[in-house]
Amino acid sequence: MNALHYLKYFLFQGIGLLAALSLLAGGIWTSAGLLAILAFYLVGDAIAGDDTSTPHFKHPGILTVQLWLALPLLGFIVFAALWSVSAGDPLGFGAALSRLSGRDLIAARDATAGIHHVSAWLLTGLMIGMIGTITAHELTHRTWDRVSMLIGRWLLAFSFDTVFAIEHVYGHHRYVSTTEDPATAPRGRNVYWHVLVSTLKGNLSAWHIERRRLARKGQSLFGWHNAVLRGHAMSLLLVAAAWGIGGWRVALFFIACALWGKALLEIVNYMEHYGMVRNPATPVQPRHSWNSNRRISSWSMFNLTRHSHHHAQGEVPYQDLRPFPDAPMMIGGYLTTIMVAMIPPLWHKLMTPKVLAWDAHFANEEERQLAAEANRRSGIAAMAENAHARRLG
Repeated sequence: MNALHYLKYFLFQGIGLLAALSLLAGGIWTSAGLLAILAFYLVGDAIAGDDTSTPHFKHPGILTVQLWLALPLLGFIVFAALWSVSAGDPLGFGAALSRLSGRDLIAARDATAGIHHVSAWLLTGLMIGMIGTITAHELTHRTWDRVSMLIGRWLLAFSFDTVFAIEHVYGHHRYVSTTEDPATAPRGRNVYWHVLVSTLKGNLSAWHIERRRLARKGQSLFGWHNAVLRGHAMSLLLVAAAWGIGGWRVALFFIACALWGKALLEIVNYMEHYGMVRNPATPVQPRHSWNSNRRISSWSMFNLTRHSHHHAQGEVPYQDLRPFPDAPMMIGGYLTTIMVAMIPPLWHKLMTPKVLAWDAHFANEEERQLAAEANRRSGIAAMAENAHARRLG
């Protein structure tokens, strides 16, 4: 097989290293790194087209190890970010790196303006979402692989979201596109409200799932066997490590980065399932998720873009996911769609026609009835009019 098919999935490593170098360089370089990564995705997805290939990989173990490498990479990125806002030089890291590079990194860091620290926060949260959550999403689906599960949960700990390994796998995949799924945004919902609601309901769902699991095994709810409590303890350890690196201010900076990374996950949930409807008693089909085959997003996000196949067959490893070019399609690549979702008026202007087209061309008759009711509740005039017209027809 062409080595490019393996190498393309290492693209995220290069992006992560660029982020770390930008954070360490300080000053305008941090903001430049953020802008360069945003441009890479926005422009790259716009001009590079779609990737609909599904090559066969003879050595999938290479791709698994590559996923595991996300943990040390994310640890390095976050350490670089915490160092960049620290008043001291933990572990003598800056002095050592300055000697190696010939650049006075400590002086550059200390001269960094506040606006560039905002860029550091945005960039670090973005990396927690991309390097951390996206990789953990793939790893925590491999419930039969204890190493992958452990690494995946530690990656999720950086965004205070280890419950994702419970709720997403055992809750979301069962109830996706129904009113019982916290991650599926109903028609008309604002993305910022969805971040709050999905986070709260997702945590409650994970707690109930874990409580039932422990009850079946006869184990204590408030003990070491509780994966929810263990997961939160993992996140607290990371906060404590941040405090140890630079005190309470650095710990607060890490918390802010983690919460931004978590918010990105919920924005992605929002755009992946917005407005979809399904009877929970029926099987999940590719039509029940918004899909994208944009080349840059696909290569650097482990085919997360091929969401339609993933929800139809959640156990399929990312490299074997099929593109389903006839599935419902997102507005664009992932980062492009994220940015549109964060502007609610633009989102609803672009997505309302897509949702109504889904009703007409993808939904079965039962789902059209569910969609008509959802349209009436949406508060969006075009949807309500469509529901009214359907009722009269």
